[in-house]
Amino acid sequence: RCKRGKEINITWAPTIVGNFPPITDYFTNANRELKKDTQQDYHLEYAMENSTHTIIEFTRELHTCDINDKSITESTVRVIWAYHHEDVGEAGPKYHDSNRGTKSLRLLNHETSKVLPTVVPYFDLVNQDVPIPNKGTTYWCQMFKIPVFQEKHHVIKVEPVIQRGHESLVHHILLYQCSSSFNDSILDYGHECYHPNMPDAFLTCETVIFAWAIGGEGFSYPPHVGLSLGTPLDPRYVLLEVHYDNPTYKEGLIDNSGLRLFHTTDIRKYDAGVIEAGLWVSLFHTIPPGMPEFRSEGHCTLECLEEALEAEKPSGIHVFAVLLHAHLAGRGIRLRHFRKGEEMRLLAYDDDFDFNFQEFQYLKEEQTILPGDNLITECRYNTKDRARMTWGGLSTRNEMCLSYLLYYPRINLTRCASIPDIMEQLQFIGVKEIYRPVTTWPFIIKSPKQYKNLSFMDAMNKFKWAKKEGLSFNKLVLSLPVNVRCSKTDNAEWSIQGMTALPPHVERPYKTEPLVCGASSSSSLHRNRALELPVGFVVLGSMLHSTGLWS
Repeated sequence: RCKRGKEINITWAPTIVGNFPPITDYFTNANRELKKDTQQDYHLEYAMENSTHTIIEFTRELHTCDINDKSITESTVRVIWAYHHEDVGEAGPKYHDSNRGTKSLRLLNHETSKVLPTVVPYFDLVNQDVPIPNKGTTYWCQMFKIPVFQEKHHVIKVEPVIQRGHESLVHHILLYQCSSSFNDSILDYGHECYHPNMPDAFLTCETVIFAWAIGGEGFSYPPHVGLSLGTPLDPRYVLLEVHYDNPTYKEGLIDNSGLRLFHTTDIRKYDAGVIEAGLWVSLFHTIPPGMPEFRSEGHCTLECLEEALEAEKPSGIHVFAVLLHAHLAGRGIRLRHFRKGEEMRLLAYDDDFDFNFQEFQYLKEEQTILPGDNLITECRYNTKDRARMTWGGLSTRNEMCLSYLLYYPRINLTRCASIPDIMEQLQFIGVKEIYRPVTTWPFIIKSPKQYKNLSFMDAMNKFKWAKKEGLSFNKLVLSLPVNVRCSKTDNAEWSIQGMTALPPHVERPYKTEPLVCGASSSSSLHRNRALELPVGFVVLGSMLHSTGLWS
């Protein structure tokens, strides 16, 4: 149980099938004492028990307006389960001791279908015996050749293939499309990504065609969409990038993880594409230490979307799923959508982001992006436990603020992101001049005296950050001009690339829609949520790292 907030528990005493008593709605107070809720909001729909398993299915309104209940939204929830080997008596449930666990879930993920036809061919893109260094973060890159197809195929499902025991080691996997002007000799290359000695062929792999992150499961494309293979526009060579997270610096690890792609010749109506939106991963993404809350924004600007969509698809593209991505300091992410100054419905959000549980969110309804729209990936961070600056970067102790949009029909746009201006960030701490021309990275400061000959990273860390300064800096950063990143699939760039744009004027913080008490729980995704635990007595609970906990 969590030390803060409240935890709601449901208890029951399992008996024979058809003779289950009503489940009971409990919560825990600030002292972690179990209390029976005066407002009973859970309803038993189905229950059974055998010698090894107890299974129940129950329903609850999404928003009960009970102060002891947490509203159920599309954000991540952390479900806690606990049990005692004896049934509940008149005195109530007994302490669970070590019989407990937790799992992050997204209860309202609107996936269309997980069921594949009985036999679907697949191929694997899996690393072979990759030695993992004894350091915290390793990005490993390996090129693969897509099987040669005589006709067009569609990938209809992608599953992670994670070596048993390495579930916490493999943090995320990205699959990039590479240039087709190679021969198979490049397939011998396996190398650390972003390394000075990395093979040049890797530099042609800029277009993300699939993304998976820790905690996620397999992804099924909607019935009318597939990932195209076998045509001249499709990848012949791909790069598998695997992020290994080894915080304990364990030695001797050898990994064989990757992706499995299921494909068919039963061609679907549309080809899928992926757009990476948000903050370009860069040291220019800066987060002060000691902040209980700090917000960063990455802009997919109207200038980029207008140029790319007008040239490719003036009628717009349709987004059907989104993967939101941050690192350890991340607490919440929203993908906001604007059209002609008006805010549209959120494309995706997770107000209780869990670094160890990241998966594609299926949109309840597809949303159209038109030329001239703009998108903002808004990330909320907590750095209270950090004494130094947090920088944008590849390590899990660095930060990212990204959205991966799955959409159709496919267009020639792979990245739509931004970087905030760095000089105005430095002016905030009193920097007046840097050495020019810039010959070192990070570049060196010339004046004033207290920062002379320091890198901009050292200067930012030298500044005495307090909450007041952090809040003022946050307000500044959100208003700064941004450098536009607008990339094509073939490693080229749209003309807007590198230009400076002003962020749109938007309402901050985002104003959430008011909750309606008694919101329907008829959604099958909600109503059919069953929990299966091999126990004789169960206490079910769940919590969120926010102001309250829900049952």
